[in-house]
Amino acid sequence: MSGSNATTENLDKQQARLAAILSALQQSGSVSVEGLSKALAVSLVTIRRDLDALERRGMLRRTHGGAVSIEPLFYEPFRNDRSFQAQVERFAEEKRRIGRAAAALIKDGEMIALTPGTTTTEVIRGIPFNRKITVVTSTVNVAMELSKRKDLEVFVTGGHLRGEWFSLVGPTAAQCLSHLLIHTLFIGADGIDAKRGVTCYSPDEAQLNSTMVKRAQRKIAVVDHSKFGVLAGWCICPTSELDAIITDTGITEELLAPFEQAQVRVIRV
Repeated sequence: MSGSNATTENLDKQQARLAAILSALQQSGSVSVEGLSKALAVSLVTIRRDLDALERRGMLRRTHGGAVSIEPLFYEPFRNDRSFQAQVERFAEEKRRIGRAAAALIKDGEMIALTPGTTTTEVIRGIPFNRKITVVTSTVNVAMELSKRKDLEVFVTGGHLRGEWFSLVGPTAAQCLSHLLIHTLFIGADGIDAKRGVTCYSPDEAQLNSTMVKRAQRKIAVVDHSKFGVLAGWCICPTSELDAIITDTGITEELLAPFEQAQVRVIRV
């Protein structure tokens, strides 16, 4: 094998390892050098070099014996904001599981869209690598988090910054969606009820999210169990528009029954 061919092969193997490391990090939030060495059948030294390379790219943070997912620095000013931290920390593990399960449903080559929220943010953190996926977002933090994902196309709607969860709203945002054909939409919500549908507390967000629903072929609600039975005041879409709901195992059979009767697929994780 010539030197150039050997170099290309080594680079291809490294890229495959880096993708595998990032995928493992997406699933669990942390990885160990020893565990990766065994899983990928390479030396500890090789894994340490790979982790160092990913840290230099800003894709993870190295720890003693491994690495953890990195939280973008633009969240730092909100570190001491109790309201913001309460949103982030409330059912955080459940939201992470929901997000990963939702991301696993994304197909190669899809154009996906997401409404604002902490759970939909977890969805984007689990988007598969190197699948030619386009992400449509009306949320500034999602665009910022995905800015390092060179394998993705990211389309930001524009609009007026509402500020509560980095969301862009208004006629400009809605107009940007008018020519898009979204394959899969992931809908976060403040409330979901079998009879009244998916709801949120902001009329501006409800209007824009409803536009996304109209442009999407497949609609999946991503909501933790605390949102069931809640009526938030502004309707995003009726339950009949949903193709599926992804929630956590804290949901009761009593709350699930009306959705099953409405023949909505419910995935519990």
